[in-house]
Amino acid sequence: MSITELSYDELATLMKQSAGVTVDPRELEQSSGSPFGTLGVDSLGLLGIVGELENRYGLALPTDAERSKTPAEFVGLVNSTIKTGV
Repeated sequence: MSITELSYDELATLMKQSAGVTVDPRELEQSSGSPFGTLGVDSLGLLGIVGELENRYGLALPTDAERSKTPAEFVGLVNSTIKTGV
């Protein structure tokens, strides 16, 4: 299975599965510049999201992916990694 782009819908699903945080994808996209902490996702939750993405899609994300401060930063990093294949 491969992924061509991480959407806010997919991130919202991953947040629920890996961090136990339910957020509406549209609200997530609208508040994508807000820190993950204000959305209820801590560093362990984000690490779980990174691990799930890597396992599900065979991606190797950069080591700083789990240090992303906002959903926008995380989505940008993941999508950049997908596009460059790094």
